[in-house]
Amino acid sequence: MSLSLYRRLSARNLLLAGVFGIAALAGSAHADDVLGQAVGKDLQQAQSALASKNYAKAMEAVDAADAVKGKTDYEAYTTAQMRAAIAAQSGNTDAAIKAYDVLINSSRTPKAAKGQMLMAQATMAYSAKQYARAIPATERYLKEYGADPRMQTMLIQCYYLQQDWKGTAKAAQEQVDATIKAGKVPAENQLQMLATAYTNLKDADAKTHAYVLLAKYYSKPDYWSMLIHDLVANPNLSPPLIFYVERLRLVTGVLKDPSDYQDMAERAVQMGLPQLALNLLNQGYANHSLGNGPTAAADAKFHAFVAQQAATSRSQLAAAATQAASAPNAGPALTAGYNQVLNGQVDEGLALMKTGLAKNPRYPDLAQVEYGMAQMDGGQKAEAIKTFESVSGNGPARDVAELWSLLLSRPAK
Repeated sequence: MSLSLYRRLSARNLLLAGVFGIAALAGSAHADDVLGQAVGKDLQQAQSALASKNYAKAMEAVDAADAVKGKTDYEAYTTAQMRAAIAAQSGNTDAAIKAYDVLINSSRTPKAAKGQMLMAQATMAYSAKQYARAIPATERYLKEYGADPRMQTMLIQCYYLQQDWKGTAKAAQEQVDATIKAGKVPAENQLQMLATAYTNLKDADAKTHAYVLLAKYYSKPDYWSMLIHDLVANPNLSPPLIFYVERLRLVTGVLKDPSDYQDMAERAVQMGLPQLALNLLNQGYANHSLGNGPTAAADAKFHAFVAQQAATSRSQLAAAATQAASAPNAGPALTAGYNQVLNGQVDEGLALMKTGLAKNPRYPDLAQVEYGMAQMDGGQKAEAIKTFESVSGNGPARDVAELWSLLLSRPAK
């Protein structure tokens, strides 16, 4: 990851060039804050050497000041200030971080100055690729001084660059969630690191959701391709969700093979929705994916079978709806209502499906997705988007629903 984001956080910009500058940052001195002759002489030599960029000589002078016996608290504090300035300007990360620890933990340092020092500590350690040392300072800064996008991203990168995938996921997820909750758009690189972390943690559901967010906020072809691939490969995807993803592939132009259409139609029939299976097969014929070449005869035979199933279902619509209304569980109302929608009885069908949703479906998120699909198929696009957006939970049903919401919300070309 690039350090360009942190140029304004560079140690040189955050540190003081000499004793008097640091003292000014630290606030007004006490009346009895006076440097003794021995310490004062050494620190003056250190300041002169620092001004001429003779860092070795400057550090020798600071060491001499540190070696003076019986220093006052003020003298020790001022010596630490000078050590921090010399170490930072010379690129001695270890010495600078140690000196800052003294200053940050001193009651002499005002809160605002401590914040700058914590930021400098973290930035210096990060620049030196000492990511494990940058993390505590970054976390302390965020805890004591609140959210700062640069520091938040640096924290995620510290874990990421160490390949600490668990730490990366935790830090990135917290930041992404907070950003979305605040009504803002998460940074693309944070979402990318989140997806990479979950990939390495082999958390399929979380990885898929990270790509959902990438597709939602940064609609790039690579994100859509990866997302659909991951949804299809997700072992936690139930058969109905696989069917909804296949329909997603159809809408996005990915599904073209005749066998894909047959698989999709077979799933629709198994779900008790033969009319939907027939509609999908008809789409395959309309776009010339079916009815051509060596599979033409098999395509026609399967189409005839599905058409017969759809006709039978159509003749039983009224009876199925009546039975579903009094059934104790949700399944019959959801299926019968969806069939009504598919056969033109949109309002009646959706109303019946709502009664099914009120019967505590075994998988409520999945039932809600089905209701959204029925609204979509019934021409109620805006209502379908609202239904998909209302699907909650942490499972793949939420991801499939969110993806359909994204697709339906796309502006017409």
